Amino acid sequence: MRLDLTPYRRSTIGFDRFFDLLETSAKTPTADNYPPFNLERVADDRYRITLAVAGFTRDEIEITAQQNLLLVTGRKDDRAPSGDFLHIGIANRSFERRFELADFVLVQDARLNDGLLVVDLVREIPEAMKPKTVAIKTGAPLAAVESAKDEAQAA
Repeated sequence: MRLDLTPYRRSTIGFDRFFDLLETSAKTPTADNYPPFNLERVADDRYRITLAVAGFTRDEIEITAQQNLLLVTGRKDDRAPSGDFLHIGIANRSFERRFELADFVLVQDARLNDGLLVVDLVREIPEAMKPKTVAIKTGAPLAAVESAKDEAQAA
């Protein structure tokens, strides 16, 4: 499938990363769905990723949070399990899961319990980026007041 976002790129500013993400996901073939996972919105600015990682220990899993990317990696030895198995249906292989994160989304907590890895995320917008109310004053604009002072000093 070919996704052409050129018309949108011409009329928007600052959405390059978003368009790149859409184009990349459209080009990427459907990946292996291992391990299975859930994405959940817990609250307005809180999210949870739950991965089914049965058979992995805490030492075999690594979570790396970079700018706008969460990488969950599981490392297993590629050795065949010992024993006389008639069927092996439990996956016991390494994996890598990537999650694209929006700006200001941070990993808050990660826990492994009963074969489930739960990663809690929170969106924390810096104070400087939050909307603020501007007080309305009366009188002449600041620039007009300063130019009147300058004229008075020049005279």
